[in-house]
Amino acid sequence: MGIAIASLPLSISQQKHHNIKPNSNHSKTYNTYLLIQCCHNQTEHNQHIDSLTNNNVHTRFPEKNPLINPLVASTFGVVPPRPKRIILVRHGESEGNVDESVYTRVPDPKIGLTKRGKVQAEECGQRIKNMIEKDSDENWQLYFYVSPYRRTLETLQSLARPFERSRIAGFREEPRIREQDFGNFQNRELMKVEKAQRNLYGRFFYRFPNGESAADVYDRITGFRETLRADINIGRYQPPGEKNFDVNLVIVSHGLTLRVFLMRWYKWTVEQFEGLNNFNNGGELVMERGYGGRYSLLMHHDEQELRQFGLTDEMLIDQEWHKISRPADLNYDCPMVNSFFPHLHEETSRIQQQG
Repeated sequence: MGIAIASLPLSISQQKHHNIKPNSNHSKTYNTYLLIQCCHNQTEHNQHIDSLTNNNVHTRFPEKNPLINPLVASTFGVVPPRPKRIILVRHGESEGNVDESVYTRVPDPKIGLTKRGKVQAEECGQRIKNMIEKDSDENWQLYFYVSPYRRTLETLQSLARPFERSRIAGFREEPRIREQDFGNFQNRELMKVEKAQRNLYGRFFYRFPNGESAADVYDRITGFRETLRADINIGRYQPPGEKNFDVNLVIVSHGLTLRVFLMRWYKWTVEQFEGLNNFNNGGELVMERGYGGRYSLLMHHDEQELRQFGLTDEMLIDQEWHKISRPADLNYDCPMVNSFFPHLHEETSRIQQQG
């Protein structure tokens, strides 16, 4: 017999029903008690969940609902479905992509799309729609995160054109997924010098004067990733009580920022990051939920596509593991161990020769 113990708020009426004396150390409205629940008694277990979810507090604050919040849901074994895909989209062609001198006249956050860039964004939206419709039920939806820069906001506006209102579950403007800050570049020649210095120094650690390095972007992306995971775990993308298994997240951002996001998510090394290539303008990369619940790039993309993006043999082997593993699993057979510790590779080779 299993026992579940949880500390939960109890109203005065509920205290009387359970014959529990109010505790003078707590407020007059609520008291706290330890609920000891026999897990094998499924009927009483479900009735208790029903009584909790009928509370008006849980209606107004879904994060307190045990059917929504993993901190409570883990006690009762109730977890909201994970989004089917996380789709990463780079903004369409911008004025700065066509003419770098624009950066000397216009602040980076205010640089917009070209006409071609808007077309690229709308075509990207149509590709995403076609992809989802191929293998989704009729209730599929999208939730968007977007960088606050003008070119990403304009990309989202064009990208969303193929979708009806009923398909859009919501959106959030997220400053942490903005472009890398390149500093105050009013001097075009100085900009060229600094970018050349970055190539010599290393793309991850080089910090632009008055700006950021990719390592700085990594730090803020780490915070965003934790927010994203929390949103996934509490079912932020659907109304309380609903279980839509066909929600797709779309992150509209910038080339370097998206590469750093993938580096952080899959725990890639600095060397692996520096081997990645940029997305095309208006291009997308799809992290799709695998057979065990983790997100893998190989669920949607083939090996050739990912090699063009910059994935190595070891990174592809790791993506295969993500296809079949569960969110709580750990990869104890990490393919990068031998390359990180050369003596282990030598040891493996020696054992194979002896065998």
